Amino acid sequence: MSFMKNTDDMTQAITFTGSCLCGQVQYSVTTEIEGFYLCHCQQCRKITGSAFASNILTKPVDVLWVSGVDKVKRFDYPGTRIFTKVFCTECGSGLPYLNEKGSALVIPAGSLNNEPVIKPINNIFWNDRAQWYEAGIEAKQCSNFAK
Repeated sequence: MSFMKNTDDMTQAITFTGSCLCGQVQYSVTTEIEGFYLCHCQQCRKITGSAFASNILTKPVDVLWVSGVDKVKRFDYPGTRIFTKVFCTECGSGLPYLNEKGSALVIPAGSLNNEPVIKPINNIFWNDRAQWYEAGIEAKQCSNFAK
């Protein structure tokens, strides 16, 4: 991990590396973190197939696609609420993308090769969360498949 100090606000530039599940797409990006959010909106639940999306938002920079750029596809949802998913065409894993406005780079936390250096700061769209979310948190915890 590399750090770069900005004398004005002491922000840090951090290098993230990540990949898709099948490993065909690998990336690296160096940028400043703006936040880590768990989004519970219906669109994020649909696009991830899960209870929420775990996204790190950073300053907008270009992603260095180390390998597999030909397997990277972007889907922009048509509608009044703009949102995007970039993914590997081989395995479907979410990958980083510049939002439509160009104001932030969105990095799916699950695509990182290492644990993020920050923790989530907000559960956004909490009122839209899946009705079964709390029951899942309270369910029995198993280290492997349940028997």
